[in-house]
Amino acid sequence: MNTEESIIIYTDGGCTGNPGPGGWACVLLIDGQEHHFSGGEAETTNNRMEMTAVISALEKIQEMGLSPKAQIYTDSQYVKNGLTVWIHGWIRNGWKTASKQPVKNKDLWLRMKGLCDQFELSWHWVKGHSGDKYNELCDSLVEKERLSFQ
Repeated sequence: MNTEESIIIYTDGGCTGNPGPGGWACVLLIDGQEHHFSGGEAETTNNRMEMTAVISALEKIQEMGLSPKAQIYTDSQYVKNGLTVWIHGWIRNGWKTASKQPVKNKDLWLRMKGLCDQFELSWHWVKGHSGDKYNELCDSLVEKERLSFQ
């Protein structure tokens, strides 16, 4: 595995109706080269698509045999805080929230955590729709996927 690459990941996800048709997208910047990936589902939620974007990005990096060190940029506080703060309490509490409710999207949280544990990640929140080139690119890919289900 080459550990010299510079890897930056941008992710986004969204849907209409929540639940409704949705899309996810990620842009991988590997040594300055852009790689775009996207997909969608006919019936999903915004949070599931945000999470799927991160999962897909990390799986792509693994498939490409790249460095496990990366920076992730997301406009989802749910994903960023979920993986960096909240998940520790959920695990400690048997996958229950502070209000003793089952954690939503546990299947994806487990998948994401398993992947993230194999990486050295730095997390960055970027404000959505604020002109960030790669966040906007992800958003347009999400929209294209979402519309393919209507």
